[in-house]
Amino acid sequence: MKRISLSGQVSDLDLKLLRVFKTVVECGGFSAAEVELNIGRSAISRQMADLETRLDMRLCQRGRSGFLLTEHGRLVYEATLELLVDIEKFRCNINAAHSQLIGELKLGLTDNMVSDSKAPVINTLGAFHQDEPEVSISLQVGSPNEIERAVIEGHANIGIVPVHHKLPGLEYHPLYQETSRLYCAARHPLYPLEASEITADRLQPFDFIVPGYAHSIEFKERFPELKAAAMSSQVEGIATLVLSGQYLGFLPDHYALQWLSTGQMREILPQTFSYQVPFCAITRRDAQPNLLRTTFLKALMVDTSTA
Repeated sequence: MKRISLSGQVSDLDLKLLRVFKTVVECGGFSAAEVELNIGRSAISRQMADLETRLDMRLCQRGRSGFLLTEHGRLVYEATLELLVDIEKFRCNINAAHSQLIGELKLGLTDNMVSDSKAPVINTLGAFHQDEPEVSISLQVGSPNEIERAVIEGHANIGIVPVHHKLPGLEYHPLYQETSRLYCAARHPLYPLEASEITADRLQPFDFIVPGYAHSIEFKERFPELKAAAMSSQVEGIATLVLSGQYLGFLPDHYALQWLSTGQMREILPQTFSYQVPFCAITRRDAQPNLLRTTFLKALMVDTSTA
């Protein structure tokens, strides 16, 4: 059999033989160890011989005079006790790591999600910090394109973005839906008109903002009446352009509410010009296993399903 050297690895078989040896020593011999190990004396003798061969050491004297450890046997017994304690300590540490997370969790959020009551991230962050106080959170906010890039490049463990397309390097985990509607500001010529006076054809002369994080071709096919004249990759940028009074633009309804309620904006043909956008948590497809990422993602999914 192959012998163990100081530079070699301790295999599962070695651990099994060492545990048998420990039991034999503590029982004071082969016969007494039969009951403890629930195997016959011949099997114990064979395993002890295997261990001595693997270690290239005589561990005990056995015969009519009884069972007696050699000097090498005492050394191996003490080393076995230390090894088994270390293995148990390792097991306990791993179990503790599962129950007490540590490290840094890097999140990327799409800008202006904070006003959406359907977004689970605020509640999830609060509960997660209470459950895992040793985890530090690194939070970045940006456009959907920026968050996708951060996850792909490894600068964020998890991102939350509206899904207008799917990239092959990312995994998508559905969370909730956001409604966007078409708005104009109080300075816009359409603002004072009655709802009955506004038709889709009447929108054609006016300039429209294309969201930079969506495909402009998709918007043109979906809303051919709208004339693209500006672009912004951030929701706040679209709102700024709309408030200028020179453009029509789509905004999430939860975000536009602050100006809608004060009369600074109004909806334009909400039954015709509105659409649902799915929001997903995104992770890198080839990312290495990460317990922090897995735990937080699971918490996000649970919060979404109970919302």
